[in-house]
Amino acid sequence: MELSTKTPRIEVVDALRGFAVMAILLVHNLEHFIFPVYPESSPEWLTILDAGVLNATFSLLAGKSYAIFALLFGFTFFIQSHNQQLKGKDFGYRFLWRMVLLVGFATLNAAFFPAGDVLLLFAVVSLVLFIVRKWSDKAILITAILFSLQPIEWFHYIMSLFNPAYTLPDLNVGAMYAEVADYTKAGNFWDFLIGNITLGQKASLFWAIGAGRFLQTAGLFLFGLYIGRKELFVATESHLKFWTKALIITAISFAPLYSLKEQIIQSDSSLIQQTVGTAFDMWQKFAFTIVLVSSFMLLYQKDKFKKAVSNLRFYGKMSLTNYISQSILGAIIYFPFGLYLAPYCGYTLSLIIGIVLFLLQVKFCKWWLSKHKQGPLETIWHKWTWIGTKK
Repeated sequence: MELSTKTPRIEVVDALRGFAVMAILLVHNLEHFIFPVYPESSPEWLTILDAGVLNATFSLLAGKSYAIFALLFGFTFFIQSHNQQLKGKDFGYRFLWRMVLLVGFATLNAAFFPAGDVLLLFAVVSLVLFIVRKWSDKAILITAILFSLQPIEWFHYIMSLFNPAYTLPDLNVGAMYAEVADYTKAGNFWDFLIGNITLGQKASLFWAIGAGRFLQTAGLFLFGLYIGRKELFVATESHLKFWTKALIITAISFAPLYSLKEQIIQSDSSLIQQTVGTAFDMWQKFAFTIVLVSSFMLLYQKDKFKKAVSNLRFYGKMSLTNYISQSILGAIIYFPFGLYLAPYCGYTLSLIIGIVLFLLQVKFCKWWLSKHKQGPLETIWHKWTWIGTKK
């Protein structure tokens, strides 16, 4: 199907983005927004329940919500780029300016999120979208696959085979996060803000290097761009067949990938754990991410499911506002400068708090969108993206 007018908004993408941001909110609540302070003791029944909540939530959502978010980031780039292309314009340089603005939003979010913010990683890695924007579909798909193979991790592993004394670069991430934990526990608000937007952001980027997130994110961006070019989120018969095949293949692949990952991380060699283990961990998470995306896409064609998740559309339309406001609210709830509820909240209670926050955010989204076209931060980002020009 050839697009000849401005690309219409695709409902399922808003709902899927809303699901991803909701999942991030729930995972971050269980983590106390990367502030690992929990009750020192709990009744046995609650300890068992907490363990179940933690395992279920992390197995289903951790690492997958971020991946969906990244996938849709690449898809959104396609939509914006394509709309400008239809007008005979190159969106590339305006996109770079848009990413400069994203660094500002990343800084705002990181101020309340001690672990550093993924939006900064997105802004840095997004350069790959600028570079490939005029490449062919085939070249983009091949590059996405190459990035997803985690070549840097395999390089380190192969080097260790030739040189038993080979070690991974020490990026000092542990020491940086220890310092972050110290000033967070101290409870001084200004030290907290300044430390987060400097040391916290640095620690986050260095952690992403060691965790293979740079190339993984680049690969996800390109897969999202490819999905956009092929219009796979448009619910035609052939596209639904594609998502059905994707669901079957990734569902079958997940179990062996997960099993291999579990075996590898039992290795006595920390280098193998951090290289081959990282690669297989990302592959099994990617497989499960596609299971989630394809299942969501197929289920969304059913009226009952579409109605059940309708609130996610509102939530997804204001994803930037919701993503940043959840960090601010989480910091106020859990951290020492705020209510400091972290020592009193186990995983179950933290999940309940996350659900309540989600419902409150949804209510705000519905109210706001009844009066405005976009969320408050989305409006700022949109206006500043196009400042000095007429679209």
